[in-house]
Amino acid sequence: MLKVALTGNVASGKSSVVRCWRELGAVVVESDDLARRAVAPGSTTLETIVERWGPGILLESGELDRAAMRDVVFLNAEERRALEAIIHPEVERLRTAAFDDAARSGAELVVADIPLLFEVGLEGEFDLVVLVDAPEDVRRERLVRDRGLPVGTAQRMVDSQWPTERKRQGVDILIENTGSLAELEGRAKEVWSELRLRAKASSGRHS
Repeated sequence: MLKVALTGNVASGKSSVVRCWRELGAVVVESDDLARRAVAPGSTTLETIVERWGPGILLESGELDRAAMRDVVFLNAEERRALEAIIHPEVERLRTAAFDDAARSGAELVVADIPLLFEVGLEGEFDLVVLVDAPEDVRRERLVRDRGLPVGTAQRMVDSQWPTERKRQGVDILIENTGSLAELEGRAKEVWSELRLRAKASSGRHS
């Protein structure tokens, strides 16, 4: 089974690529979904977070207040690293389990959507790395326009991730997102076809 990591900095268009690939039949394991499961009410991970930051980061329902938590970590790199150290081991365990399920179901190809792939040093765990990228000023503008964020908040979100110039050096396939949504989807379909061919070739070598 070919393991592909899909990554891209905030507002790069990665979510549109995921949606396109899913429509084409991709098995996608999303880090955001795993992170939500990792901090589900009653989980040891959530209990550890509450011990570290207090019950104020919980909603009345007992779930993690992700918006409040995001405000804390985006303003302080040390706090962000502390949160990552708590959540990432559980997310990795859940991802491994999802990969095992995909392999048992006979999938030739599985995609892991990991926004912070390089920041957490997971790029070496995959057969191929695909990066979705757009210029920083374009991404910042999207955050302000599409998500209604203040310019300062948008810039902090951009600055919290590695610059894409650094990430480009470690990828196998690049999807540039500087045009229209239709152009992005067209490129995503091209890459998906290439990934399927590579998966079939890899399966043939190991059969």
